[in-house]
Amino acid sequence: MQPEKKLPFLAEKDGGTLISVYVQPKASKNELAGLFEERLKLRVCAPPVEGEANRECIKFFAALLGLSKSEVRLLKGASSRRKTFLVPMTMEQVAKKIKDADR
Repeated sequence: MQPEKKLPFLAEKDGGTLISVYVQPKASKNELAGLFEERLKLRVCAPPVEGEANRECIKFFAALLGLSKSEVRLLKGASSRRKTFLVPMTMEQVAKKIKDADR
């Protein structure tokens, strides 16, 4: 197996992994959409109103990573398209789940 290529949108912090995301709200479906400005681009159906898009992002990452919604924390960007989430997994675990989902 080849060593993991460093992904610019992942960073380790406090026993977890930070995921830097660029969110596109009001998309036709929830999906990963590659990279944008060194961030993982995430399209979500929810509009950016009253935290709906944030809740949809948390729900998406919880399902993708096999976590509960309470384990996915929004650290930065509650009112921005540029968001940072913290999950209680290693970078390698997160990278593998994202790569598997991208197939």
